[in-house]
Amino acid sequence: MNETWEVLTLRGLSATDERAEEFTGTLVIHREGQREPVETIRIRVKRSILSELHTTLGRLLSRSIGFRRGLQ
Repeated sequence: MNETWEVLTLRGLSATDERAEEFTGTLVIHREGQREPVETIRIRVKRSILSELHTTLGRLLSRSIGFRRGLQ
């Protein structure tokens, strides 16, 4: 069975200090096409993946129509 999940939000991403190498938070997701149930999953994320996501998402958003830096 192939399921597709939609990411709704990432809540409370935080670290113990500004030099932390790991961050914790809660990922909120739900099955695509379903109103409920919403699932919440406690996650731990390494700084390296956050940096990679920052770069990748930045490139994606800068190429997408509708995104203009500094405008909201």
